[in-house]
Amino acid sequence: MKARTRPSEEDGLPLDRRELLGAALLAAGRPLGVSELSGLLTLSAAQTVALVAAYDAALLAMGAGFRVEAVGGGYRLVVLPERAAQLSPVLAPPPFAALSSAALEVLAVIAYRQPVTRAEIEAMRGGSASTVLTLQERELVRVTGRSPAVGQPLMYVTTARFLIEFGLNSLTDLPELDRDEFSGLLRG
Repeated sequence: MKARTRPSEEDGLPLDRRELLGAALLAAGRPLGVSELSGLLTLSAAQTVALVAAYDAALLAMGAGFRVEAVGGGYRLVVLPERAAQLSPVLAPPPFAALSSAALEVLAVIAYRQPVTRAEIEAMRGGSASTVLTLQERELVRVTGRSPAVGQPLMYVTTARFLIEFGLNSLTDLPELDRDEFSGLLRG
């Protein structure tokens, strides 16, 4: 077996920080935010963002089969979509079963209308919002407080896990929706 040789710094990236960045993204198993990475790498936020972009470009240039993805307000390593099907024999099963169509409807209402109460969800759907408990168990939504409305019902919002599971960096990455059409769905 040949001894590992360290690559040169010809691409201008500080080698020790680039290695630490790659190791952190691989080992964390979750998205790492800019401030967290900045502290670890002892770089400014701007330098960290630039290093992440350069690292991603280096992965692409070397044909690594994975990339850095901005998701959930941070960065993580992900397999290229065109390689995912080939990797299915070695990938772990999903952490939980697929969501039902009712749960996806409730999740969509929460994502686009948050914060929202259960009564508002039910009025928009024209049916039960009982799947909100399943969404809470899966850490896709959480209670953010109580509405000032009569009875002070709980208000729900999406979580960072929602962003991660759906590959979104922030809620602004949600697909555009005609707000008039969406609010017209409200039956109550």
